[in-house]
Amino acid sequence: MEQQLHTMLPGLITTIIILAAWEYVWKLIALWKAGRNNHLAWFICIAVINTIGILPIIYILLQRKNKNTPSEKPV
Repeated sequence: MEQQLHTMLPGLITTIIILAAWEYVWKLIALWKAGRNNHLAWFICIAVINTIGILPIIYILLQRKNKNTPSEKPV
């Protein structure tokens, strides 16, 4: 049992490092966009909740869809 743990440990550490880097990159991008758009609730949720990049990706995709919809120009 202990022998198996020693053989799996390098792979686990590598996986954790890759997932942490993935989360960090997406979180920074989403936090930047939420801050620039004054979305305080999204900013707090993204900053507090660790979702391996899922929540930041959802926010970025939702904001991209909102930007593509035509907005009304003031008269």
